[in-house]
Parts: sequence; C-alpha cells; structure tokens
Amino acid sequence: MMECAIPGKLLCASTSTLWNPRKAGGLKAHNSKFKIKAQTHHTSQVGIAKPTNLTDSDIQGFVWPSPTDEIPFWKKEFPSWDANLELPSEQTKDSKLMHIVHVTAEMAPIAKVGGLGDVVTGLARACLSRGHTVHIMLPFYECIQKHQINDLTLITTYNSYHDGNWIPTNAYHGVVSGIPVIFLEPSCQFFKGHQVYGGSYNELEAYMFFSRACLEWMQVTGTQPDIIHVHEWQAGALPILYWDMYHHLSLKKPRIVLTIHNMEHYGECRQEQLSMCGLDGSLYATFDKAVDDRTVGHNPERLSLLKGGIVYSNAVVTVSPTYLKETLCSGWLSSTLIRNRDKYFGIVNGIDTTMWNPSTDVFLPSNFNVKNSEGKKLCKYYVQRGLGLASGDHVTDTTLKVPLVVCITRLVAQKGLHLITHAIKQVEELLNQGPSIRILLMYSEELSHLLYAAADIVLVPSLYEPCGLAQMIGMRYGAVPVVRKTGGLADTVFDMDDKSNHEMANGFVFEGMDEASLHCALDRAFACYRNKPGEWNCIVKKVMKMDNSWNNTARKYIEIYESVTAS
Repeated sequence: MMECAIPGKLLCASTSTLWNPRKAGGLKAHNSKFKIKAQTHHTSQVGIAKPTNLTDSDIQGFVWPSPTDEIPFWKKEFPSWDANLELPSEQTKDSKLMHIVHVTAEMAPIAKVGGLGDVVTGLARACLSRGHTVHIMLPFYECIQKHQINDLTLITTYNSYHDGNWIPTNAYHGVVSGIPVIFLEPSCQFFKGHQVYGGSYNELEAYMFFSRACLEWMQVTGTQPDIIHVHEWQAGALPILYWDMYHHLSLKKPRIVLTIHNMEHYGECRQEQLSMCGLDGSLYATFDKAVDDRTVGHNPERLSLLKGGIVYSNAVVTVSPTYLKETLCSGWLSSTLIRNRDKYFGIVNGIDTTMWNPSTDVFLPSNFNVKNSEGKKLCKYYVQRGLGLASGDHVTDTTLKVPLVVCITRLVAQKGLHLITHAIKQVEELLNQGPSIRILLMYSEELSHLLYAAADIVLVPSLYEPCGLAQMIGMRYGAVPVVRKTGGLADTVFDMDDKSNHEMANGFVFEGMDEASLHCALDRAFACYRNKPGEWNCIVKKVMKMDNSWNNTARKYIEIYESVTAS
C-alpha cells in the first residue's frame, strides 16, 4: 500500500498536502502488528481515549504529537486488532456454495507489497462471509512473521518437481485475518530473503515451481476445489500445467479463473525455463499459446506466463471495466485479449470495510462516522501537529480552513510523478508561508490510516490505473477524491461539475496528462472547499455513505465462478 509520505500545504492561500508514495524498488513486505480485534485505546498509548463526541474537556486533555518527538506519532503503541472473528455475520449466504482456492504471490497483511495483497484478502473474506469454503495458497516466504499466523501447523510433506528433481516441500495450514491459508515451503533456496521480492533466487523459476507445487499438493491430498483462482503472472503457469498435465491425472473438477491486476507485468521467460516445471517449453512458442508477440522473429523468441494464463484460463478478469476497454485497445496483449473477449471481464475491486472503518479504526486518535464527523477534525489537527504543519493546543478555525490533501502512491512513472512534482512546486509558489511540504519515505500501515483520516482531499493523478484503492479508502474516511480519468478511477469517481451525472458526482476529475489539467481540477476542489463549505460537507457525507465494500464485487466474481463451473 503506502511506502512514503509527503505532507505539506498545497495550492490556494493556506492549503495543506500530504503525500505517501511507495519506493519503486526494494519493497519490503509489511510486517507490522496489524492484526484486527477491536479493543479500547489506552490514553498512555496514543494520547486520548478516542471519544466520538468531542468536548472541550476531551481536547484539553489531549496529548498532541510533535515532529520533535523521539518516537513519531505513527510508531507509538497501538492496540492489537484481529479480524479473525469479524466476518460479517449478517451477510446472506449464497445458495450454491463452492470451494475456492486462491493462488497468489501476495496476501495482506503478512506478505503485502501492493494492492494485490489487499485484493486477495478482501475478496477471500467476502466469499467466506457469503458461506463459501475459501483457502489461499501462498509461498512461505522466509520474511513472513509467524506470530501473525494463527494455529500454524505442518499438515503435509510431499515432493514437487523442478528442473529434473523432486523437491521435498512442506505444506502448513494457518489462519490469517479469518482466512485459512496453505503455506508452501520448498527445501531449496526459493522464497528465502528478508522481503517478498528481490531475493537471491530466480523469482521466475520460483513462481513456476510454486504453481506446480500447488497443483501437486491438491493431487497428493485429494483436494478438488470448484475454482482455482490465480493472480498475476506469478501464477500464470498454473492454468497451463492444469490443463496440459494435472487434468489428465487426477484433478478433474476445478476450473481456472485468472485476475490480472496490472497488465504491465508479463512474466517473460525462455522456453527452457518453462520446461523446468515439467512441460515442453517449445510447444508453447506459438501465437495461439504463450509466445511473447513482441519477440516473434527474434533469436531467441520468448514466452509470457501472463499470456499463457489468459489463453488457458476458463475466465479472465481485470480490475475495472474501463481498464478492460483500455487493454483491448492498447498494449501487445490486446490481440490475445480480443481473441479471448468472450471470457474477459472487468470488475472493480472493493475495499475491506472492516479493516478500513473510521468508526472503529484503532490507529486513529478519535473515531468518527458519517453522522458525527467531529473526530475527523481532531485527526486532521493531530496529523498536522505531528508533522509540524500546525502549532498550538487547540483545533483552530484557521487550521480547519486549510484543506489537507493526501496522495498515497508508489514512486513510479505510472502514478503521475510529474503531476505530483508540479503540484508541490505550485503549492510552494502560491503559499509562500515557509516550509509547506513533508516527505516521509517509508512503509507504515499505521500512518496510512492516520493520513486517510486526516485528509480533506485524496489525490490520485495516475497516468493509468487498473483500479486503484486509494480513492475508495479515502472516500470511506471522508476525503474527497481528485483523480485523472483512467481505469478504475473513471469507474469510481465522477466529476462534481458534470451536470449530466449529478447523482453520481463525488469528486473532481481531469482527463489530460499535463500539469494544466491537474491544476484546474485542484483549483476547483480548493475553491469549493474554501467558498462553499455547505456543499463541501454534503460531498463528504456522500462519499462516506458510498458502498465500495467487497460484497458487491464478490457477488460478481461468484457469478463468474458459477458460469465456468457449469460449463
């Protein structure tokens, strides 16, 4: 999710901005104490007993953070929070129940690098709440903190093939965020290291081994799920292995669904590398199977695990309808997607509304909700004080008149870095009130919750964005989105000044990739905040009421599951 932050003041007379981008390389898995189990805050831990209805006495007794504190405010002790028992009990169960197994390289919070981990966990929890049997299969990365796993038990020891050898492999069962997880641990060097990605082993070969090891475990244990749901290129070899090998052995029942979270990662490999998992790689170097179209005529031609996954899966999903349209019109995989258009779907991701809930969030100094948003003002001032953007022991009207903008993103060109850079420069030029920008290069789940709660505006200026979670999380916490019209941003945020779509309007949208387009959208947002407080408050309430939960998304996935199992 987040790897760094820029808090500061942005545009207009006295505007504050926060930026929390993730470093482009060397991303570490998140290993915080983010477990989920609502408990009461202790004043000694975070400075307040978290009132929802703020009184003068509450605020007078508040211990405000300072940028000079020895321990930054987001690193102080927080109560534990355990989601294991918090699956929505009131959720209506589906009539046709299935066994779904997710095969993935990431899972939040134990092996999380980006949005993939959030999506896998959120979708799995939503399907569990609807009555389905769900498992996640995950490499047992050396960096995973075992204390984050409940009831971890060795359940199977078996051998799985790789490059002419049968590798002894341990399978463990544990529970994470209420989800049963099967962890696969090979005896070789795969998945060793201090972070999820970037180990000293060959990642491509490791994930091809993992793909076969998942199927081998199902065969050894007699597990026959209805759906094997694979994610990204890392599991792209599994559909090929299933239909060309294991389906001819004992695995007859499963059908395969592939979700592509970002089309820019292809899983490029050589024919001999694919052969390491027991297939004849040369058989897949054809236009209608897995050859990388960009390398046709080159020596050597290469394969793409993602393309192979698209061809061999029963259904392919990407993470928003608009991104689906964009991928059909551009990129070298567009021809493959067009040939498989009848099984290609776009479904907007959801957010886990248990993990992201301002009324119960244990990381916040004060909780709030759509009916009582006073706590949000305190969260905003708390962050401003902690980052040196405000002073004094009282939440002043002047401070509240300064909109706080948060941008949470990775530091890669896709995220519109030139636009963010322009916004920072523009803020400094317009304000001329001393230091107005803060940059925190880090990963902190706790800080991300605090920033969303403090924000008046969440900025997502991506050049392309398959789905995006920041805009939906921000809205959940009462932050109005300012986004570029692309991918999932176009499917979730609609412009306030579009009179033809007034009922859906919930933010400020720009279309161009240039600085002037961003400038205009931010200017409109700041003008509304400053000059039309009543209208602004209505927008805040509107976005907080929106249902971007996983339940709606899960229903659409289940419809796809049912369609492929019926075939």
